[in-house]
Amino acid sequence: MAKKEKKVTGYDKYVDWKMFSIPVVLFFVLLLMPTPYGMKDVGTEYRIGPKVVIGHITQKLFDTTASDAQQWQLLTAQIMEKNMNMGALTRGRYLKRDMKWCKQNKIKADKSNFEKAHAYIESQTTDESYLSLMQASMTLRKDGLKYENLSGKDLADANNGAWFIKVSIAMGAFVVLCFLTECIPLPGVAFCIGLILVFTGVTSRKEVAMLYWDDACWFIMGSLMFAAAFVKTGVDKRVCLMMFKKLAVPNVRWITLIFFVIITPLAAFISDHALAAMFLPIGMLLYQNSLTKEVPEDPELGKMLMIAIAMACNVGGPGAPSGGARNVIMMTYLADMFGMDIGYFQWITYCFPFLVVMIPVTWVMVNWRFKPTITSLEPAMNHLQSEISRMGGWNRKQITALIIFLVMVFGWFTEKEFYNMGIYPVRLGIGVIAVAGAVAYLLTGVVNWRDYQEKVDWGVVWLYAGAIIFGRTLDSTGAAYWLARTAIDGLAPLGMDAGLPLMATSNGLTAILTNLMADGPAAAAVGPIALNMAGLVHPGTTFLPFMAMGTAAASSFAYCLIIGTPPNAIVYASGYLEPKDYLRVGLPMWFIANIVLLLLTGVYWVFRGFGGLPGF
Repeated sequence: MAKKEKKVTGYDKYVDWKMFSIPVVLFFVLLLMPTPYGMKDVGTEYRIGPKVVIGHITQKLFDTTASDAQQWQLLTAQIMEKNMNMGALTRGRYLKRDMKWCKQNKIKADKSNFEKAHAYIESQTTDESYLSLMQASMTLRKDGLKYENLSGKDLADANNGAWFIKVSIAMGAFVVLCFLTECIPLPGVAFCIGLILVFTGVTSRKEVAMLYWDDACWFIMGSLMFAAAFVKTGVDKRVCLMMFKKLAVPNVRWITLIFFVIITPLAAFISDHALAAMFLPIGMLLYQNSLTKEVPEDPELGKMLMIAIAMACNVGGPGAPSGGARNVIMMTYLADMFGMDIGYFQWITYCFPFLVVMIPVTWVMVNWRFKPTITSLEPAMNHLQSEISRMGGWNRKQITALIIFLVMVFGWFTEKEFYNMGIYPVRLGIGVIAVAGAVAYLLTGVVNWRDYQEKVDWGVVWLYAGAIIFGRTLDSTGAAYWLARTAIDGLAPLGMDAGLPLMATSNGLTAILTNLMADGPAAAAVGPIALNMAGLVHPGTTFLPFMAMGTAAASSFAYCLIIGTPPNAIVYASGYLEPKDYLRVGLPMWFIANIVLLLLTGVYWVFRGFGGLPGF
């Protein structure tokens, strides 16, 4: 009898042309379809809007055109226009901007012109007049610009903007189908994204090369490198044993529960990226040391441990403002647009109950969806104990590896605060710190390059690089904004434009977008639209802060795709997972999380109220 050929998985696969033809055909069909007016309208707003708004502001403030304005006057208008896009409409918010902020937002400014602009706003405008001008400018951009009224270069620019949106939407359909069907090796999808953007003219060949090396990509690369160093030195074994040796019965269910109990609350206060990177080698070690001669492979066990780590990281984000940029973005929108502040501790008291509910629910779901053959990890613990006994005490390489790691973790937690305090002259970013740690392992002799070459999944690095480009394209072209506006406008006739139905619509839309792009841009795309609608239908009520917190929480529901969030990509590097494994838990958890969030709002938040504001 012929031996059954082993199923080809992961990077060993070749292109399945029959399946690959489906996303390819869909991509071209979407490109060739007539451009909807909504895309042209958003293209106009994104491509023509900034120029028109800056011209409007310089005319109203300085009685001159943008082309004739002095540099400091033009700088004033540029800062105001950027603030308007961020929902920061108040004069107080303008006065808090500095040269560092201008540099971050790619606004060219020298000290002299910046000081003149700042002094003018401070001395020559009032809070009321400034707010009135900003609101008029916003109305001009959103409602005053009409595609059908454009001509010449403006019309060509608007058409380009609409084309970029159409390409982004078509590319989105192509990418999602490729990920779900695995019809092409997944790192290949990442390169297809860059090729599509260059061939369609959305970005240049120079820009696309730079986009592949985002700080988040450096972080994933560096974190996989330090995981390799931990595995080589045996530090992962020592940490794993310290965590789980007290368990009377080291059953896989209790192991995964410990993952959730430890990781999820921590993810509310520190980087989920860092947590996933820390626990990846521990999860891999548990799996590898649980295999026996009787059960040489148990794919379900490996998948269960990896998914538990990723889900524990993802669920924790809403718990505190420090759980992700999305939380701070929505807090800032609320403060700037409606003058309502949510305190750090206040946010925790509203949102941490979400974690308390989701920890057991997600744990049960993970244990229900994955059925490993091996359930007792006691042999793994005994094996680790014997290996560590043979190692003896901590050796030089292990101590060095741990010290470098602790320095790296300290840098991840403090680099932003130290930069803001002026201790660091430049913003380092978590990616640069991760790669610096990986280089430190080389310099201290903990690893050599062969260790990195063989033990780091470089495909995952490229995979997430493509995901970053994809998300940024959805954001920068206005495609995410078009999707959000179209969905909310389309659901309004169904009675879903007020109250809890509006919140459910906003949360669901944010939760869809966040699986395709970074959580911050997803919240930024939906947040202003949802908050503006909330302000119209429920002005001055608790609905406004509830909408802000709900949108921020929903932007952490990136459970379904590898590219949804860095923890998903990091655990994929283990090699134990397939894209469909994320859906096994992620899809039901996506629905459950949205339901829990809506119930939390309708029951706990509504019962508690918010700072004396009337209910909705």
